[in-house]
Amino acid sequence: MVNRELLEKIDFEKGGGLVPVVVQDINTKTVLMLAYANKEALIKTIETGYAHYYSRSRKKIWKKGETSGNVQKVVRIFLDCDEDTLLYLVEQKGVACHTGEYSCFFRTIAEFEDE
Repeated sequence: MVNRELLEKIDFEKGGGLVPVVVQDINTKTVLMLAYANKEALIKTIETGYAHYYSRSRKKIWKKGETSGNVQKVVRIFLDCDEDTLLYLVEQKGVACHTGEYSCFFRTIAEFEDE
């Protein structure tokens, strides 16, 4: 089911045609990665059920796992309150990070103890 009314509200213009996409594992709730989508990538995601993104460096749409096999089956897509960021809840096959780590967020910069 696609909410066409919300789909039309996505503000692609604010980010020069792109919106950030936070990607989260639906089972573990681990944040897997941050990517970007243009309208075409989002439509491909909706049509196929698999995550497609826009590569800012290659200037083209790519399907996650196209070469590695580490695809992301999209279960739900959320739009944030400002209507300029998406959240994909996915079933991740294999790892999400190109380094071989499960998540792109595997390095800790700082930790704080409770007082």
